[in-house]
Amino acid sequence: MNIKMVILGAGPGGYVAAVRAAQLGADVTLIEEDNVGGTCLNWGCIPSKILIAAAELLEKIRKADTFGITLEGGVRPNMPRLMERKNRIVETQRRGILDLLQHHRVRYLKGTGYLKGRNAVAVRIPGEEEKEVPWERLILATGTRPLELPNLPFDGHRILSSNHALCLEKIPETLLIVGGGVIGCEFAFLFSSLGSRVTVVEALSRMLPLPSVDEDCSKVLEREMKKRKIRFIINRVIEGVDEAEGRLRLTLGPSPFLKNPEEKDKNHFFENADKVLVCVGRKPNTTPIDGFDTLGVKVDEKGWVAANLRMETGADGIYAIGDILGPSKIMLAHVASAEGLVAAENAMGGRRDMDYRTVPGAIFTSPEVADVGLTEAQAKAQGFPVRSDSVLFRSLGKAHVIGDIAGQAKIISEIGSGKILGVHIIGPHATDLIAEATLAIRMGITVQDLARTIHAHPTLAEIMPETALKAMDQSIHG
Repeated sequence: MNIKMVILGAGPGGYVAAVRAAQLGADVTLIEEDNVGGTCLNWGCIPSKILIAAAELLEKIRKADTFGITLEGGVRPNMPRLMERKNRIVETQRRGILDLLQHHRVRYLKGTGYLKGRNAVAVRIPGEEEKEVPWERLILATGTRPLELPNLPFDGHRILSSNHALCLEKIPETLLIVGGGVIGCEFAFLFSSLGSRVTVVEALSRMLPLPSVDEDCSKVLEREMKKRKIRFIINRVIEGVDEAEGRLRLTLGPSPFLKNPEEKDKNHFFENADKVLVCVGRKPNTTPIDGFDTLGVKVDEKGWVAANLRMETGADGIYAIGDILGPSKIMLAHVASAEGLVAAENAMGGRRDMDYRTVPGAIFTSPEVADVGLTEAQAKAQGFPVRSDSVLFRSLGKAHVIGDIAGQAKIISEIGSGKILGVHIIGPHATDLIAEATLAIRMGITVQDLARTIHAHPTLAEIMPETALKAMDQSIHG
């Protein structure tokens, strides 16, 4: 089918949708005003993990003596060189995406696209005349950008967004991070390893206060933060900021989310920092796009686009994927890619639903945190009779070999059937280990199935059958 398809946004949702649609025979035009790869490649997943990889190597080198290796002289990060490496890897990945698009004969336009009546998109390209591109199917994949707080507007110098933080060529002596979610906690460990004294302020009652993150994982993470001398302050918000003696002075007050606060919780106090990094969420890149109302695309008061499980917006021929769907869906790069496949196939005549039940979460703190499926509280709320079983990484020989023993794996299973409902891991390489758990839940297997699957020794993956055995009351090492 030679259907004309236009995709706005070339992030992990948009470019994957473009490739799949082209495979199915569509005449595809992909429009992006910045660089291909979206937030994930340019301002998120990839650049942050490049810096985190360097920070982890730095921590390993600092522990060289425990591995029987003697180092002479000091070790410190070289930020200009690190930024050079980051930019080089990101550019290589961009070229790879452009090669993919060319291979699949996707027309790529770098410019700002906006809706121009029914079945047309106009593209403003710097230095060129405006182009008009007709469409029969349209996929919206414009993504998000960092959310700014009214009393902490970004200036790129003292008050930073996550985008700014990924471009620093000098490590701040003191850094205060507003927000103890995924991005805030990842940056806390990163900058602590690079040499900053870090404080994290979180409005809720724990670090990583996400419904999908097991509370025990938060407790372990908080313990490891204390070991790293990363301060964290919970149940507090930033009420104001001013400058004192060349530094920022922030006023901290009680969180509006705190229930039944005691008198001491109502006190105000001050924190000083050289820089403030605001990590309190994202906002959609939908406001610059004109024409939503006339086309029938529904957008809520915050700008999030509504779409069903087939990624249909309700407007004829228009689909939406990725982070612009907002927190009612799951705002992760790998989810955007999966949604892109669903949207492309349905736009080409398919009838496929998006499945959000087995989406793994991956958090690159130190130790890493990963999860899939239900927490114990969620499983009980859904009426499952469940048990929760945990095994510590320190029970594994491989964890001692690599000198990384902090953390645990937890399996939530249904009493009686033994069906695995959720897996929550905090520890070394948790973000890699969660793949097995994701497949286990997707395939509906039991703890017995997992326990009887032979795992190589010595590996970190042995944490999975050890935890499954414990769930069967047959624990060997755990």
